[in-house]
Amino acid sequence: MKNLKKIALGLSLVLTLTGCGNKKEDTNSNSSPSNQAKSEDRFADAKEIKIGVCGEKNEVLEDVAKRFEKDTGKKIKIVTFSDYNQPNEALNSGDIDINSFQHKKFLEDYNKSHKTDIVSVGDTLLAPMGIYSDKIKDVKEIKDGDKIAIPNDPTNGARALFLLQSAGLIEVEGKEGDAITLDNIKKNPKNLEIIELDASQTARNLTEVAASVINSGMAVDAGFIPTQDSIYLEDKDDPAKAIYVNIIAARKEDKDSKTLENFVKNYYQTDQTKKLIEKETKGSEIPAWK
Repeated sequence: MKNLKKIALGLSLVLTLTGCGNKKEDTNSNSSPSNQAKSEDRFADAKEIKIGVCGEKNEVLEDVAKRFEKDTGKKIKIVTFSDYNQPNEALNSGDIDINSFQHKKFLEDYNKSHKTDIVSVGDTLLAPMGIYSDKIKDVKEIKDGDKIAIPNDPTNGARALFLLQSAGLIEVEGKEGDAITLDNIKKNPKNLEIIELDASQTARNLTEVAASVINSGMAVDAGFIPTQDSIYLEDKDDPAKAIYVNIIAARKEDKDSKTLENFVKNYYQTDQTKKLIEKETKGSEIPAWK
Protein backbone atom coordinates (compact mmCIF):
# COMPACT_ATOMS: atom_id res chain seq x y z
CA MET A 1 0.00 0.00 0.00
CA LYS A 2 2.83 2.33 0.90
CA ASN A 3 4.53 1.51 -2.39
CA LEU A 4 1.35 2.33 -4.32
CA LYS A 5 1.14 5.69 -2.54
CA LYS A 6 4.77 6.43 -3.44
CA ILE A 7 4.14 5.58 -7.10
CA ALA A 8 1.04 7.78 -7.18
CA LEU A 9 2.90 10.63 -5.54
CA GLY A 10 5.78 10.26 -8.00
CA LEU A 11 3.44 10.35 -10.98
CA SER A 12 1.73 13.40 -9.55
CA LEU A 13 5.05 15.22 -9.21
CA VAL A 14 6.10 14.30 -12.73
CA LEU A 15 2.82 15.55 -14.18
CA THR A 16 3.00 18.74 -12.14
CA LEU A 17 6.57 19.47 -13.19
CA THR A 18 5.81 18.64 -16.81
CA GLY A 19 2.79 20.92 -16.72
CA CYS A 20 4.88 23.79 -15.28
CA GLY A 21 7.50 23.25 -17.92
CA ASN A 22 4.97 23.44 -20.72
CA LYS A 23 3.30 26.48 -19.20
CA LYS A 24 6.62 28.30 -18.93
CA GLU A 25 7.42 27.55 -22.55
CA ASP A 26 4.02 28.85 -23.69
CA THR A 27 4.45 32.01 -21.61
CA ASN A 28 7.82 32.73 -23.16
CA SER A 29 6.40 32.20 -26.61
CA ASN A 30 3.44 34.50 -26.06
CA SER A 31 5.57 37.22 -24.52
CA SER A 32 7.79 37.61 -27.55
CA PRO A 33 7.42 40.99 -29.27
CA SER A 34 6.10 39.47 -32.50
CA ASN A 35 3.37 37.50 -30.73
CA GLN A 36 2.46 40.46 -28.57
CA ALA A 37 2.04 42.55 -31.68
CA LYS A 38 -0.40 40.01 -33.11
CA SER A 39 -2.51 39.57 -29.99
CA GLU A 40 -2.41 42.78 -28.00
CA ASP A 41 -1.46 46.42 -27.74
CA ARG A 42 1.33 46.44 -25.18
CA PHE A 43 0.66 50.11 -24.44
CA ALA A 44 -3.02 49.52 -23.62
CA ASP A 45 -2.37 49.24 -19.88
CA ALA A 46 0.86 51.24 -19.79
CA LYS A 47 0.99 54.21 -17.44
CA GLU A 48 3.95 55.78 -19.24
CA ILE A 49 5.26 55.91 -22.81
CA LYS A 50 8.81 57.13 -23.40
CA ILE A 51 9.48 59.21 -26.51
CA GLY A 52 13.03 60.08 -27.58
CA VAL A 53 13.88 63.45 -29.11
CA CYS A 54 16.96 65.50 -30.02
CA GLY A 55 17.29 68.97 -28.57
CA GLU A 56 15.85 70.86 -25.64
CA LYS A 57 13.07 72.88 -27.28
CA ASN A 58 10.03 70.60 -27.32
CA GLU A 59 7.10 72.93 -26.64
CA VAL A 60 4.93 71.36 -29.33
CA LEU A 61 5.47 67.80 -28.13
CA GLU A 62 5.00 68.86 -24.51
CA ASP A 63 1.60 70.31 -25.39
CA VAL A 64 0.60 67.14 -27.24
CA ALA A 65 1.76 65.02 -24.30
CA LYS A 66 -0.19 67.11 -21.80
CA ARG A 67 -3.43 66.76 -23.77
CA PHE A 68 -2.90 63.03 -24.23
CA GLU A 69 -2.24 62.44 -20.53
CA LYS A 70 -5.25 64.50 -19.49
CA ASP A 71 -7.60 62.37 -21.60
CA THR A 72 -6.01 58.92 -21.25
CA GLY A 73 -4.11 59.01 -17.96
CA LYS A 74 -0.97 57.85 -19.78
CA LYS A 75 2.14 59.96 -19.24
CA ILE A 76 4.33 60.73 -22.24
CA LYS A 77 7.88 60.99 -20.88
CA ILE A 78 10.15 63.02 -23.16
CA VAL A 79 13.72 61.68 -23.20
CA THR A 80 16.29 64.00 -24.78
CA PHE A 81 19.41 62.89 -26.65
CA SER A 82 22.41 64.88 -27.83
CA ASP A 83 23.01 63.34 -31.27
CA TYR A 84 21.12 61.67 -34.10
CA ASN A 85 22.29 58.10 -33.46
CA GLN A 86 21.18 57.70 -29.85
CA PRO A 87 17.36 57.87 -30.25
CA ASN A 88 17.23 54.95 -32.69
CA GLU A 89 19.70 52.93 -30.64
CA ALA A 90 17.56 53.50 -27.55
CA LEU A 91 14.38 52.62 -29.45
CA ASN A 92 15.81 49.43 -30.89
CA SER A 93 17.11 48.31 -27.48
CA GLY A 94 13.80 49.03 -25.75
CA ASP A 95 15.05 51.89 -23.57
CA ILE A 96 12.36 54.11 -25.12
CA ASP A 97 9.07 53.24 -26.83
CA ILE A 98 8.93 55.71 -29.73
CA ASN A 99 10.98 58.63 -31.02
CA SER A 100 10.39 61.86 -32.90
CA PHE A 101 13.51 63.46 -34.35
CA GLN A 102 14.23 62.05 -37.82
CA HIS A 103 12.94 62.28 -41.35
CA LYS A 104 11.94 59.42 -43.62
CA LYS A 105 15.21 59.26 -45.54
CA PHE A 106 17.29 59.20 -42.35
CA LEU A 107 15.26 56.26 -41.00
CA GLU A 108 15.48 54.39 -44.30
CA ASP A 109 19.27 54.70 -44.33
CA TYR A 110 19.55 53.88 -40.61
CA ASN A 111 17.57 50.66 -41.00
CA LYS A 112 19.73 49.59 -43.94
CA SER A 113 23.04 50.26 -42.22
CA HIS A 114 22.04 48.90 -38.79
CA LYS A 115 19.76 46.06 -39.96
CA THR A 116 16.92 47.29 -37.76
CA ASP A 117 13.14 47.23 -38.20
CA ILE A 118 12.09 50.66 -37.02
CA VAL A 119 8.98 52.00 -38.76
CA SER A 120 7.08 55.25 -39.11
CA VAL A 121 3.73 55.47 -37.32
CA GLY A 122 2.91 58.98 -38.51
CA ASP A 123 4.16 62.13 -40.25
CA THR A 124 4.87 65.25 -38.20
CA LEU A 125 6.51 68.17 -40.00
CA LEU A 126 8.95 69.31 -42.64
CA ALA A 127 11.92 71.15 -41.16
CA PRO A 128 13.95 72.85 -43.92
CA MET A 129 17.73 72.67 -43.67
CA GLY A 130 19.50 76.00 -43.93
CA ILE A 131 22.86 77.71 -44.38
CA TYR A 132 23.81 80.01 -41.49
CA SER A 133 26.63 82.44 -40.82
CA ASP A 134 27.68 84.92 -38.15
CA LYS A 135 29.89 86.76 -40.67
CA ILE A 136 27.88 87.28 -43.84
CA LYS A 137 24.26 87.97 -44.81
CA ASP A 138 24.05 86.29 -48.22
CA VAL A 139 25.54 83.17 -49.83
CA LYS A 140 26.87 85.40 -52.61
CA GLU A 141 29.31 86.83 -50.06
CA ILE A 142 31.04 83.47 -49.60
CA LYS A 143 34.62 83.89 -50.84
CA ASP A 144 37.17 81.69 -52.53
CA GLY A 145 38.63 79.13 -50.12
CA ASP A 146 36.06 79.70 -47.36
CA LYS A 147 35.31 76.91 -44.90
CA ILE A 148 31.79 75.49 -44.93
CA ALA A 149 30.61 73.02 -42.27
CA ILE A 150 28.08 70.27 -43.02
CA PRO A 151 26.68 67.35 -40.94
CA ASN A 152 28.83 64.23 -41.08
CA ASP A 153 26.10 61.57 -41.04
CA PRO A 154 25.52 60.11 -44.53
CA THR A 155 21.89 61.19 -44.93
CA ASN A 156 22.14 64.77 -43.74
CA GLY A 157 25.59 65.15 -45.27
CA ALA A 158 24.17 64.30 -48.69
CA ARG A 159 21.21 66.60 -48.08
CA ALA A 160 23.62 69.42 -47.20
CA LEU A 161 25.59 68.94 -50.42
CA PHE A 162 22.40 69.20 -52.47
CA LEU A 163 21.54 72.36 -50.54
CA LEU A 164 24.95 73.86 -51.35
CA GLN A 165 24.30 72.99 -54.99
CA SER A 166 20.89 74.69 -55.00
CA ALA A 167 22.58 77.75 -53.46
CA GLY A 168 24.90 77.86 -56.48
CA LEU A 169 28.08 77.06 -54.55
CA ILE A 170 28.95 73.61 -55.92
CA GLU A 171 27.76 71.03 -58.44
CA VAL A 172 27.28 67.38 -57.50
CA GLU A 173 26.48 64.08 -59.17
CA GLY A 174 23.13 62.41 -58.61
CA LYS A 175 19.66 63.49 -57.55
CA GLU A 176 18.06 64.44 -54.24
CA GLY A 177 17.99 61.41 -51.95
CA ASP A 178 21.08 59.75 -53.44
CA ALA A 179 23.78 58.77 -50.97
CA ILE A 180 26.38 61.21 -52.24
CA THR A 181 29.57 62.23 -50.44
CA LEU A 182 32.31 64.82 -50.91
CA ASP A 183 33.69 62.54 -53.64
CA ASN A 184 30.58 63.28 -55.73
CA ILE A 185 31.32 67.00 -56.02
CA LYS A 186 31.84 67.70 -59.74
CA LYS A 187 32.53 71.42 -59.56
CA ASN A 188 33.73 73.58 -56.70
CA PRO A 189 34.43 76.93 -58.41
CA LYS A 190 35.21 78.76 -55.16
CA ASN A 191 37.48 75.99 -53.88
CA LEU A 192 35.43 75.77 -50.72
CA GLU A 193 36.83 73.70 -47.87
CA ILE A 194 33.89 71.57 -46.78
CA ILE A 195 34.28 70.32 -43.22
CA GLU A 196 32.19 67.43 -41.90
CA LEU A 197 31.03 67.72 -38.28
CA ASP A 198 28.58 65.92 -36.05
CA ALA A 199 25.20 67.57 -36.66
CA SER A 200 25.12 68.77 -33.05
CA GLN A 201 28.36 70.71 -33.67
CA THR A 202 27.38 72.52 -36.86
CA ALA A 203 25.82 75.45 -35.00
CA ARG A 204 28.38 75.49 -32.19
CA ASN A 205 31.26 75.90 -34.63
CA LEU A 206 29.91 78.87 -36.58
CA THR A 207 32.74 81.05 -35.29
CA GLU A 208 35.26 78.70 -36.94
CA VAL A 209 33.78 78.72 -40.45
CA ALA A 210 32.39 81.15 -43.00
CA ALA A 211 29.04 79.34 -43.00
CA SER A 212 27.48 76.16 -41.72
CA VAL A 213 24.70 73.92 -43.00
CA ILE A 214 22.47 73.24 -40.00
CA ASN A 215 19.41 71.07 -39.50
CA SER A 216 16.35 73.02 -38.43
CA GLY A 217 16.11 71.50 -34.95
CA MET A 218 19.75 72.22 -34.18
CA ALA A 219 19.35 75.76 -35.52
CA VAL A 220 16.32 76.42 -33.32
CA ASP A 221 18.18 75.05 -30.28
CA ALA A 222 20.99 77.51 -31.07
CA GLY A 223 18.51 80.39 -30.97
CA PHE A 224 17.95 80.84 -34.71
CA ILE A 225 14.65 81.36 -36.48
CA PRO A 226 15.31 79.55 -39.79
CA THR A 227 13.04 81.72 -41.94
CA GLN A 228 14.67 84.87 -40.58
CA ASP A 229 18.26 83.98 -39.69
CA SER A 230 19.44 81.59 -42.40
CA ILE A 231 21.30 83.05 -45.36
CA TYR A 232 19.82 80.31 -47.54
CA LEU A 233 16.95 77.91 -46.83
CA GLU A 234 15.64 74.78 -48.53
CA ASP A 235 12.58 75.25 -50.72
CA LYS A 236 9.80 73.70 -48.63
CA ASP A 237 7.54 73.43 -51.70
CA ASP A 238 9.99 71.32 -53.71
CA PRO A 239 8.37 67.85 -54.18
CA ALA A 240 11.83 66.27 -53.97
CA LYS A 241 11.97 67.32 -50.30
CA ALA A 242 9.11 64.95 -49.35
CA ILE A 243 11.71 62.38 -48.31
CA TYR A 244 12.70 64.77 -45.52
CA VAL A 245 9.30 64.83 -43.82
CA ASN A 246 9.82 64.11 -40.13
CA ILE A 247 8.05 61.20 -38.46
CA ILE A 248 7.19 59.51 -35.20
CA ALA A 249 8.89 56.10 -35.22
CA ALA A 250 8.35 52.85 -33.34
CA ARG A 251 9.59 49.28 -33.40
CA LYS A 252 7.96 47.15 -36.08
CA GLU A 253 6.07 45.02 -33.54
CA ASP A 254 4.30 48.15 -32.28
CA LYS A 255 3.24 49.56 -35.66
CA ASP A 256 -0.41 48.49 -35.20
CA SER A 257 -0.73 49.74 -31.62
CA LYS A 258 -4.10 51.45 -31.16
CA THR A 259 -2.60 53.53 -28.34
CA LEU A 260 0.11 54.91 -30.62
CA GLU A 261 -2.43 55.45 -33.39
CA ASN A 262 -4.59 57.43 -30.97
CA PHE A 263 -1.60 59.50 -29.82
CA VAL A 264 -0.52 60.31 -33.38
CA LYS A 265 -3.84 60.88 -35.14
CA ASN A 266 -5.99 62.36 -32.38
CA TYR A 267 -3.41 64.37 -30.44
CA TYR A 268 -0.39 65.15 -32.63
CA GLN A 269 -1.98 65.46 -36.07
CA THR A 270 -4.54 68.10 -35.05
CA ASP A 271 -5.31 71.72 -35.84
CA GLN A 272 -4.16 72.71 -32.35
CA THR A 273 -0.75 71.15 -32.96
CA LYS A 274 -0.55 72.75 -36.40
CA LYS A 275 -1.17 76.22 -34.96
CA LEU A 276 1.40 75.65 -32.22
CA ILE A 277 4.05 74.51 -34.72
CA GLU A 278 3.52 77.65 -36.77
CA LYS A 279 3.61 79.84 -33.66
CA GLU A 280 6.66 78.29 -32.00
CA THR A 281 8.77 78.07 -35.18
CA LYS A 282 7.48 81.32 -36.71
CA GLY A 283 6.62 79.43 -39.87
CA SER A 284 10.04 77.77 -40.17
CA GLU A 285 8.64 74.26 -39.77
CA ILE A 286 5.65 73.08 -41.76
CA PRO A 287 3.03 70.55 -40.57
CA ALA A 288 3.29 67.65 -43.00
CA TRP A 289 0.43 65.28 -42.25
CA LYS A 290 -2.59 64.93 -44.54
